[in-house]
Amino acid sequence: MTTSAERLPAALARRVALAAQGFAEPRPAGVVGTRQLRRTAERLVVVQIDSVNVLSRSHYLPYFSRLGAYDRSALDGLSARRHELFEYWAHEASFLPVHLQPYLRWRMAAAEQHAWGNMVRIQRERPGYVAQVLDRVRDGGPLRASELMEPRPDRPGSMWNWHAGKVALEWLFYTGVLTARHRTAGFERVYDLTERVLPAAVVQTPTPDRDEAFRELVRTAARALGVATETDLRDYFRLPPADARTAIAELADAGELQPVEVAGWGRPAWAHPEARRPRWIRARALLSPFDSLVWERPRVERIFGFRYRLEIYTPAEKRVHGYYVLPFLLGDRLVARVDLKADRKAGVLQVQAAHAEAGVGAAEVASELAAELRSMADWMALEDVGVADRGDLAPDLRVAVG
Repeated sequence: MTTSAERLPAALARRVALAAQGFAEPRPAGVVGTRQLRRTAERLVVVQIDSVNVLSRSHYLPYFSRLGAYDRSALDGLSARRHELFEYWAHEASFLPVHLQPYLRWRMAAAEQHAWGNMVRIQRERPGYVAQVLDRVRDGGPLRASELMEPRPDRPGSMWNWHAGKVALEWLFYTGVLTARHRTAGFERVYDLTERVLPAAVVQTPTPDRDEAFRELVRTAARALGVATETDLRDYFRLPPADARTAIAELADAGELQPVEVAGWGRPAWAHPEARRPRWIRARALLSPFDSLVWERPRVERIFGFRYRLEIYTPAEKRVHGYYVLPFLLGDRLVARVDLKADRKAGVLQVQAAHAEAGVGAAEVASELAAELRSMADWMALEDVGVADRGDLAPDLRVAVG
């Protein structure tokens, strides 16, 4: 039976959310190894993949934000060698723990309803060709789309100008017949049969019924979010609204979600029963635009009062804050944002713009931000941090960087 909703102050809800995402603990003092990476992967569950590499591949950044410097090859090993993580469409294209694969098979089975246009179209219009591509993987082993030597469509400048072979491989990936064995140095997927990549124990796990799959995904999202609205819980795995609502109601009735009213949220919310409620958060982190703490922009605004928009696709002259802008978390607040670029040739982490939020102490924020930028530059093997003139925080930051 559901109980009456507990009332939570907004500041406590913010700390609960930060703790659930791994920001209530200090970064490890020693060398970060596989154990810490694995623990963070299990905590976040979904780590979004994005192709933009102006700073770093996005999936590497959430681990740095929470753990500090680590060996990226150790993280790669969790997916490419150990296969403890796998790629699939969870939030967007994502890495996630392999034990969740059975709970996403409903999406694989319903690919015609959930995949997008050209993937569905090629299966309907050229099923023989899709079968040939599958046979090539089955008989010839792991395959990259570039090995198929198909002509690209004439759509210059498009992210999605996939040739027919890539579309066929992506259809087979969406349906779960294929998965990613690993990524090349250029970040190209290497496809293989799922049963040849994932652990046998996972492949042989019976497929849960649809209702149980949704309960497990909502349960998992609640643990990763700490406190959340229906939309938040649904968004973590991009679940259909009606199925998510049913799962939330069932988990609430079972006592696995606790109803809460968060001051200022203006809508029902639920807390995970085991969510930590820290008295303070002493975090300092730069956040990828695709970090699970900030990827749902209405939630960011609701929790932090921080209006955040990604301006990559905005014409340069119309951008307010910059091209690849990372929020800066200090304590339990988002206090600034910086437009970052890794100039690898010059060996410089370039701050192309720096803006402070209203009401923060610019000098203190600049000092802490400078220290975090230095840490990031060291992790990325960049020798220096450069600060351009753009943004109200830039003068103080330039002084702090020295």
